[in-house]
Amino acid sequence: MARIEAVIFDLDGVLVDTEHVWDDARRELARERGVPWPEDASRAMMGMSSLEWSRYLHEVVGLPESPEEISAQVVWRLQEIYRRELPLFGGAVSAVERLAARCPLGLASSSNRELIDLVLELSDLAEYFKATVSSEEVPRGKPAPDVYLEAARRLGVAPNRCAAVEDSENGIRSAKAAGMRVLAIPNPVYPPADDALALADDVLASIGELTPERVEP
Repeated sequence: MARIEAVIFDLDGVLVDTEHVWDDARRELARERGVPWPEDASRAMMGMSSLEWSRYLHEVVGLPESPEEISAQVVWRLQEIYRRELPLFGGAVSAVERLAARCPLGLASSSNRELIDLVLELSDLAEYFKATVSSEEVPRGKPAPDVYLEAARRLGVAPNRCAAVEDSENGIRSAKAAGMRVLAIPNPVYPPADDALALADDVLASIGELTPERVEP
């Protein structure tokens, strides 16, 4: 396998403990409008870009607003939560610092651009990332490889020389489809299916285990 020259992080579920925050914000929006929440909606939207999940909430769940209005509402709610208390995972900052000392870092997230920038600003981690990509900036969200391929392109590193750090089923599939070495930190609330987790090259119990030694095969 090619030597790893860059590491690309997912954001939600890897650096910040926010998968449930996203879920709560969307559910609350539906509840306020009297729209029932489909049982499989939360898992279905994991990894979708803002364009995709806002359309899903409008067309499948049945929220009356336009996808653009839905996205703006959810983003506003998350911004308020982040500003009150950013839910950074313990050990996230140290892990980023460790890896940044070894190689360039990128970020490939399904979050909206405003939320990516806010998290990196509030956490003081912005300086460590040479390239950040939101899946709203590429044609397809995860599990398609687009967001990871674009992050690698912006870093100037071939995809097969990148390692990706992921927590979700769609994220693992996305990074693997991009041809990257995949380090999985399984999300405990929405654990990846066994067949998706089997695609990972290494599985970590927490981000505290993310070291340069685990990155290099």
